[in-house]
Amino acid sequence: MPMIHLENIVKIYVIGDTKVNALDHISLDIEAGEIISIMGPSGSGKSTMMNLLGCLDRPTEGKYELDSIDVSRMSDDELATVRNKKIGFVFQSYNLLPRLNAVMNVELPLIYNGMGNRHKRAVEAMEAVGIAKRAHHKPSEMSGGEQQRVAIARALVNDPALILADEPTGNLDTKTSHSIMEFLQELNRKGITIVIVTHEEDIAGYTKRTIYLRDGSIVNEKTR
Repeated sequence: MPMIHLENIVKIYVIGDTKVNALDHISLDIEAGEIISIMGPSGSGKSTMMNLLGCLDRPTEGKYELDSIDVSRMSDDELATVRNKKIGFVFQSYNLLPRLNAVMNVELPLIYNGMGNRHKRAVEAMEAVGIAKRAHHKPSEMSGGEQQRVAIARALVNDPALILADEPTGNLDTKTSHSIMEFLQELNRKGITIVIVTHEEDIAGYTKRTIYLRDGSIVNEKTR
């Protein structure tokens, strides 16, 4: 079985008297150990799909199986448990807390999970992404690339099977963007499944498969 199995996924948002079909009968399989990208214009459904893949939302119709477990109809608490155990998130804006230093930001998922040895595990995650020397610096004291590496360390600290990266290079210069993508490729080679949303073809070129969305539907797929 694939790690991710989407079957006829529909997501409808009701805004006043208007119904918006954000996702329209999406079916997709993602194998364990894949690195794929999702592309499409604004309003194509990319963010909605990432929210569903990340167990931040539920489909209106259809089935979503993650590691052969149907998460489509789970409660909010059940979805939170799945997120904490299986998924790491990386965002365009890094989402680091400005008053905390880097290592404390990396520790946050461990605090939410009530896990021990938090400092040790956070430092190890920072060492894995080559940013341990900045452990006691606050976000404002780091470059964009350094902040994104801290965000990746935070995503890794729970040993997730899946990393979802939403425009992870959107705020970075070209050289730093490629450095971050090369690092994500390295993580993928270690067996972590990675799904990346991007607007940039050169960033998608770092992945082995690209899914193209338009108006909530898959309209094309490219394999490299």
